[in-house]
Amino acid sequence: MTQRPRRLRKNPIIREMVAETRLAKDMFIYPYFVVEGTGVVHPIDAMPGINHFSVDQLIKDIEKGLKHGINKVLLFGVGEEKTQDASSSFSNNSVVVKAVKALKDKFGDSLYVITDVCVCAYTTHGHCGILHDDYVHNDESVEVLAKMALAHAQAGADMVAPSDMMDGRISAMRNLMDKNGYENTAIMSYSIKYASAYYGPFREAADSAPQKGDRKSYQMDFRNGNESMTEGLLDEVEGADVLMVKPALAYMDVIFNLRQNTLLPIACYNVSGEYSMVKAAAAKGWIDEQKIVMENMYAFARAGANLIITYHTKDILEKGWI
Repeated sequence: MTQRPRRLRKNPIIREMVAETRLAKDMFIYPYFVVEGTGVVHPIDAMPGINHFSVDQLIKDIEKGLKHGINKVLLFGVGEEKTQDASSSFSNNSVVVKAVKALKDKFGDSLYVITDVCVCAYTTHGHCGILHDDYVHNDESVEVLAKMALAHAQAGADMVAPSDMMDGRISAMRNLMDKNGYENTAIMSYSIKYASAYYGPFREAADSAPQKGDRKSYQMDFRNGNESMTEGLLDEVEGADVLMVKPALAYMDVIFNLRQNTLLPIACYNVSGEYSMVKAAAAKGWIDEQKIVMENMYAFARAGANLIITYHTKDILEKGWI
């Protein structure tokens, strides 16, 4: 035999030397759920190890994380006033605005703050836009989402991350932020977001489940792969700086295909259901948590993701898994 691939697997040194896929600490983004109040650290039952934090406790937790290299966070606001028009989503007094201001004041440029932009947690009906006759009105929703992005930019967010899946929202946000002098606030678009059952635990965490119907009229059909490229490339044309695929684990073919079609950085979101399944199986002793988690992370990177948003970030970095 002239070809013996096992020669390059002989021992750990050679395996590390020829490894095709690498992970780095800088690839990971840690999501946080922020609530009003003080002294709040409230465990989320469906997501073991994940909590609701009031702003004061959020600062303390992030301070600890920074020591381990957790320097990129994604903020979700929880517990705001819910209305039909989602007006609290773009309030200058929202909990996300308060959190961004506090974090930038405390940590400055040592912490990169990303904010989720969606109104599902701010509407009485739980949908990601403005509802009329049981249908989410696209253009009216885009106006509200753009205002929300601007409020976060004005508070000091480094990047906004629209997760609503309305048509044209990237262009609207980019134009409004630029018009108001926030041309340096980046946009990481949830470009390819599927209507997925993997979001279940998140809806408990964010109190954002639809009160009626589902989100299939705006989030993508999980049977469709080609359509995902249309969504991703439209967002690129509209001015997105980073394109995201969500969920990640069941959609690595989509991550790979997007990687072949864009030069922009690609993020993937290792979502709540994916996280909680691993945690539940590990708690039962059915799997080795560290090995499963890291296998998943390498798979995301191998598929083409440059950035990984995952609730496992704290375990990965604080426990030295990488």
